[in-house]
Amino acid sequence: MSVPVAPGRLPLLGHTVSMLRRRQLFTALLRKHGDVVRIDLGTMPTYFVTNPLLVHELLVGKGSSVRKGALFDRFRPIFGNGLATSDGEFHRRQRRMVQPAFHRLRVSRYADTMARVAAEWTADWRPGQVRVVEEDAQALAVTVVGEALFSTELGKRAVEEIRRSLFTVLKQGIVRAVSPSFVEKLPLPANRAFDDAIARMRAIVLEVVRGWREDGVDRGDLLSVLMTARDPDTGAGMSDDQVYDEVMTLLVGGVETTALALAWALHELARNPEVERRVHAEVDEVLAGRTPTFADIGDLVYLRQVVNEVLRMYPVWFLMRRTLEPVELGDAVLPEGAEVIFSPHALHHDPASFDDPHRFDPDRWSPERAARIPKGAFVPFGAGARQCVGNLFAQTEIAIAVATVAARWRLVPVPGEPVRVKFTSAAYPSGMLMTAVPRN
Repeated sequence: MSVPVAPGRLPLLGHTVSMLRRRQLFTALLRKHGDVVRIDLGTMPTYFVTNPLLVHELLVGKGSSVRKGALFDRFRPIFGNGLATSDGEFHRRQRRMVQPAFHRLRVSRYADTMARVAAEWTADWRPGQVRVVEEDAQALAVTVVGEALFSTELGKRAVEEIRRSLFTVLKQGIVRAVSPSFVEKLPLPANRAFDDAIARMRAIVLEVVRGWREDGVDRGDLLSVLMTARDPDTGAGMSDDQVYDEVMTLLVGGVETTALALAWALHELARNPEVERRVHAEVDEVLAGRTPTFADIGDLVYLRQVVNEVLRMYPVWFLMRRTLEPVELGDAVLPEGAEVIFSPHALHHDPASFDDPHRFDPDRWSPERAARIPKGAFVPFGAGARQCVGNLFAQTEIAIAVATVAARWRLVPVPGEPVRVKFTSAAYPSGMLMTAVPRN
């Protein structure tokens, strides 16, 4: 069967809310053209999968027949060959070694760090103080993942450097990934800032790695898991460069997703008074003034629904795969070497899967309603063998941070200061100004 060709080209970047509307219209148009739609990105033909069941089939059922696509080829030289960008047997080997770092028992220990950092963050707030919420969320996420990674005195220096440099790396790295290759060679201030930030982070992380090898002490942090990990088939560990690449992967993945979700969660609580009231009531009942723990997450049922709804509303825009052999998806047969696109944002806002999809509705995650959501319709962390290894870590951190804020504070939007939205791989809030108001 031939795959239909949709008119137009897929936009990669946007910078305004109007661009978001155009993207929504574009993906809605693709749905009308079929479950698998061929589109052209410049001279590169690609296949856009719009049906959630076929996305699930692509990621899970046909997972061994695909690997990361062209976008990740561009990210690899920038962010290294860690779990997010590696492929094939190397990826399987690395995942087996990294997976224990995010075992439920270890995440429960990291939760203590999350709660302490969140408590320290909100302890500095003052009644009536205006907070720049996206900056607060970024600072908290960097500190949590940095302290979970490094527990030594030298590691503390690494955390400071990560706070200083990571967002330059994130911002400019995404720009490089979607720009022609010659752009990174131009003598531009942004290029110099990026190169300097990468050099500083690489130097301090490798210094910590070498220090760990000299001491050889398992301190229970993420770095210790990476350093002591062994391939069960060969008994080999990771080289220093491999450890560095996985550290970069954990930093990028652990900061960006969590910071975005936390900022948007606080934004949605402020915009939805009834949701905020229910979160406050649940936090008061479960915590009763205590610092939240990992064990409390299971009892914060409505808060978990809020986190799911935030992850549904504000996911990455699109992801790519490349076929290793002809792949049958529904009535379409994709040729070997085909670039395949699916959009978590489009899937999460598809009215066929979610009633009134642009409304913030945590109750759609109640057990009876969630059971009706099709497979593949909710993929904030991907699915299958390539699902984000740190998904439990991220969800726990978001819930603990929101619970910590909700226990003592309300955040109220500053009148006349609408939130601006910038787009790269996802919707980034800019200028999310909110006033801290004590609950009592």
